[in-house]
Amino acid sequence: MALQRVDADTPIDAIEAIVEADGCVVIENLATDLVARARDELETHIEGAPFGPGNFHGEFAKNVEGLVGKSDAAHQLIIDDTVMALCDRFLRPNCVNYQVNYTGIMHLEPGVEAQEVHRDADMYPFRHPSPTTILATMWAGTDFTKANGGTQVVPGSHRWEHGRKARPDEILYAEMPAGSILIYLGGVVHGGGANISNTKRTGISVQYSLGWLRQEENLHLAVPPELARTLPDRLARLCGYEFGGPFNGFVHGDDPHRLIEDTPLSGRCHSYPELNDAASKLQRFRWGDIEAVPTPPESEIDEGNRYNTVADMN
Repeated sequence: MALQRVDADTPIDAIEAIVEADGCVVIENLATDLVARARDELETHIEGAPFGPGNFHGEFAKNVEGLVGKSDAAHQLIIDDTVMALCDRFLRPNCVNYQVNYTGIMHLEPGVEAQEVHRDADMYPFRHPSPTTILATMWAGTDFTKANGGTQVVPGSHRWEHGRKARPDEILYAEMPAGSILIYLGGVVHGGGANISNTKRTGISVQYSLGWLRQEENLHLAVPPELARTLPDRLARLCGYEFGGPFNGFVHGDDPHRLIEDTPLSGRCHSYPELNDAASKLQRFRWGDIEAVPTPPESEIDEGNRYNTVADMN
């Protein structure tokens, strides 16, 4: 199975069909100028970041999280219209509102070894295949090549049974010019590539998840009200300043969005009619056949496939 690539002007329904079938897609040159601006704004943070410990994080890799508070251009990448449409398609069926799950720079310098491939969705205790809990993106801040650590990805792996492992010949590479984006579902097997070149590879990673799940990056603390008031409203809501659903995410008995409004908290709002209506139409998770498969004995668990709770380098 190939890693499909499309142009930025490809109709959204065609992109959705590819992601549905393959679990991933590359959209070339989707936001070239905006990504360049974000890369420039984040450069000092990359320079000042320490290298990661161990192979999973990369001895010659740097991660910089908390992009909402570090780059204005990143704000627009996070709420990109194409990405939002895909979140609507793949996350909205199972939640009233989705949320930002993680924001970070994945910077790979020469000498980084290939990362163990894994699923981002393994941070949650669901067996695969399962409903989509995460939609992830990787914006190419520099050109991505196989040689400089372009993300390893296994198309179609979101449909695999839980214990299925990727063969070397099934692992492809997200080679794409700067300003392009790799989009993949949380069930897709992937990982950072080895940088055997003499150039640096910088990616901007943004993930989204179902609004009733705990975020990987704690956006509620990373984006306090004084910062949220300065953000585009759509982004502030994605960072937690709205209900996740009826009676989900209120603050002091009220709508969390009122923390960044002039409207005082009343302590008497836990939902809205439109949220109640949306909740009544959700596709419900079934805890029975797939998700409730017993966990293998400890002796049978592959240590290389354990989910690492610190953000990976992708």
